[in-house]
Amino acid sequence: MSVPGIEALEGLGNVSGSGFTPYVAPSVPSSSVTAGTGSAAAASGPDFGNLVMEGLDKLDGVQRNADSLAVQAATGKLENLHDYTIAATQAQVTTQMTVALRNKAVEAFTEIMRMQV
Repeated sequence: MSVPGIEALEGLGNVSGSGFTPYVAPSVPSSSVTAGTGSAAAASGPDFGNLVMEGLDKLDGVQRNADSLAVQAATGKLENLHDYTIAATQAQVTTQMTVALRNKAVEAFTEIMRMQV
């Protein structure tokens, strides 16, 4: 017996229409670390600024999807209300995570600025 909507529970990243794909950090091969300096080679991995921009773009996409589904739910055009509930929860969790990361980055920057040279 098949339960409708069960495929959405298989993985939150695969919810139909949500546009949400969880971020998976790329692995950096150990050979990309230069010997003696301890720093990663610049061409070996993605740029930090690009990763931040991609994350913000994904956050924007998740929020736009939740907003779109909210309008559809309010106008009665949404067939499955649980799609909106899932999208709204994803938007909330993604926003909370983004704010937490921002707070940690600001805290780290403040700590670095307090260091005496």
